[in-house]
Amino acid sequence: MKMNVMLYIGNLADSTTEDELQTLFEQVGEVTTIRIMKDPSNGVSRGFGFLTMSAESEADKAVSRFNSYTFSDHKLKVSLTKSRIQSSTRGPIFEP
Repeated sequence: MKMNVMLYIGNLADSTTEDELQTLFEQVGEVTTIRIMKDPSNGVSRGFGFLTMSAESEADKAVSRFNSYTFSDHKLKVSLTKSRIQSSTRGPIFEP
């Protein structure tokens, strides 16, 4: 089974795209999913999102390299989430 590690990405500029985040974070490893959270009423970015990386070592590198990193004139806040997602044939399994 492959272990995916989820990261919280905060303090995003409203104009930041998922493609831009993927390009940035692929510098340290394989990005498996990205989701920027948007206000459902108007579609505007809420300034944060979640990203999963394929390995814990890559996620650790991403936190080290990109927490407080200036991107689009904003200092990113990058941290591991408390839950880890494990891929399986039955879908995601959430671990506390």
